[in-house]
Amino acid sequence: MIAGVRVTHPDRVVYPEHGITKERVARYYANVAKHMLPHLHSRPVVLVRCPEGLGHDCFYQKHAAAWAPDTLRRVRVREKTKSGDYLVIEDVAGLVGLVQMGALEFHTWTAEADALEAPDRLIFDLDPDPDVPWSSVRDAARLVRSNLEKRGLTSFVKTTGGKGLHVVAPIRPGPGWSACVEFAEHVTEDLVAETPKAFVATMAKAARKGKIFIDYFRNQRGSTSVVAFSTRARAGAPVSVPITWNELDSVPSGSHFTIDSVERRLTRLRTDPWAGYARLTQSLPAERGRAR
Repeated sequence: MIAGVRVTHPDRVVYPEHGITKERVARYYANVAKHMLPHLHSRPVVLVRCPEGLGHDCFYQKHAAAWAPDTLRRVRVREKTKSGDYLVIEDVAGLVGLVQMGALEFHTWTAEADALEAPDRLIFDLDPDPDVPWSSVRDAARLVRSNLEKRGLTSFVKTTGGKGLHVVAPIRPGPGWSACVEFAEHVTEDLVAETPKAFVATMAKAARKGKIFIDYFRNQRGSTSVVAFSTRARAGAPVSVPITWNELDSVPSGSHFTIDSVERRLTRLRTDPWAGYARLTQSLPAERGRAR
C-alpha cells in the first residue's frame, strides 16, 4: 500500500531504459505530493496513461470514466459540442490512485474547477526546434520575463521535462479566456517583432526551423500544460520542475531533472523556488499593446 492505495503489478517496469518500476513511480508521487498538490489544487486534469509502461500504448485521457477511482472528484465541463467529466486531484491518495491506473503525466487547466471561466495564470510554453541551442532557450525565457515585467507582471519559470521551459505569471481571477489569450498573443507578437530570428508564433513546422515556438495557445479555454513535479512519458523519467530565475544558468536542459534528482533536490532546498507565487496578487493589465 502506498498512501492507502493498493498498487498492483508493482514490479512492472514502466521506464525500461532505467528499469524504473510502477511502484517506484508511485512512491515518487507520494514523496513529492506536498509540493505538487498546490499546483494541482482544484484544477481539471488531463492525463497521459501508459498502463503497460513506455514502449507500449500511451494515450491522452481527458474524460473520467469507469476506469478512474471513485474517490476522485469529478467536475462537469461544457465543451464545444458536448459536456464531459474531468477529474480533480485533491490529495495524495488521488494522485497515487491515478498512477495505479497507469498515469505518467498530469496536465492541468489554467483555471480552477469552481471558476472555470476565470483563468488565474498565464503560461508561455517555449518549444525550441531541435537545432536551437539550450542557451538560446534560457535567453528566450528571460526575454519573456522582461516583457511581462514591463507590463507589470511578475513571472516564474520551470522546466517542462521535455525540450523547453514554461514561463508562468499568476493573475487575479476575473478576466475571461478571450482576454487572457489576447494578452498572451500581444506579448508573443511583441517578442516576435523584436527578435524575429529567435522566435516564431505559428504552429507550422516549416516556419519553426531554427527558432523557438512561443506557444501562447496554452491560454485558450480547454488547453492544458504539464503540471509542476509531473513525470513525463519519455525515456529517463524526466520531470517538470519549478526553478528560480537565478538557477536557470545551472540547468542544462528542459529534461535535466528526473524522479531521483528531484527527490534529492527537495531534501536540499531551504526555500521554495516559487516562493510568493501563491500570495502574489496581480491583475491582467488592461493595456494590450506593445510593452513600454
